[in-house]
Amino acid sequence: MLAVSSLPQPQVIPFPTVFPIGLPTRQPLAIAHTTEDLIELWLHDKSPNTQDNYRRDLRYFLEFINHKSLHLVMLNDLQAFADFLIEKGYASETRRRRLVAIKSLLTFGHDLDILSRNVGRTLKLPKVKITIAERILTEVQVFAILEQTKTTRNYALLRFMYATGARVSEICNLRWRDLREATEDRGQVTLFGKGQKTRMIIFSAETWKCLKALRNDASEDSYVFQGLKGKALHRTQIARILTQACQQAGIGMKVSPHWFRHSHASHALERGTPITLVQNTLGHASLATTGIYLHVRPQDSSALYLAV
Repeated sequence: MLAVSSLPQPQVIPFPTVFPIGLPTRQPLAIAHTTEDLIELWLHDKSPNTQDNYRRDLRYFLEFINHKSLHLVMLNDLQAFADFLIEKGYASETRRRRLVAIKSLLTFGHDLDILSRNVGRTLKLPKVKITIAERILTEVQVFAILEQTKTTRNYALLRFMYATGARVSEICNLRWRDLREATEDRGQVTLFGKGQKTRMIIFSAETWKCLKALRNDASEDSYVFQGLKGKALHRTQIARILTQACQQAGIGMKVSPHWFRHSHASHALERGTPITLVQNTLGHASLATTGIYLHVRPQDSSALYLAV
């Protein structure tokens, strides 16, 4: 096994092309001659950004085990890697994400009968502190950010991002054909989210008016939020726009676009929106995910009823 002290930091390099997975005990449901083949099968339906993150996580693990065949990986290897991540000082969220990727890949390979056993099933994941509460802006802060956003495009971008709770990847890929006018002069957007799932969101007439001011003579296939030469804004550009607006609004926190999504969910629930409607708007697969926002900013507790 690669020594901890000599392990290189993750590099963007190709996977080795030859290392056998091992013979399955039954006829496999897919063909994967190499670990890279299996990884690509597993990543097939995931978003480009998710694919990049998981490839990086798996590459780090494969370097740690010296590119041992996945068929030969044992619980000892997984536990040693988990301990190594702790020694390197990675946050619990990062450690959990990397271990989840490994467990999911091994489960996928076993389900297809490409791997003869699922050793990942026995690995316990680190518990993660829920920190969403630290990444939720107040309504006053959101409006201050919007007020300090001067250009028509940037204002419409940030307003739409908060109004719909859309993921930044969904906003980057948004085209005019995905938008249309709904009843009462409101807007309607069709978003294509994680797992190739589609959802439709109705938003306010005022936000729709802001978007229409951007269009001019743009075609149906044109991106709504454009950078140079009509290309879609990149997620890093959107993050930069938000950072500048926060600085101008006097908000010292390092706010990311995903904070607007968290804020949308929290504010909607605080205003009495049914939790299932928030779930559908955000595209959460599980109601439990949406339910987290019910607890991050509680409006009441038994502590308030005590005489202290």
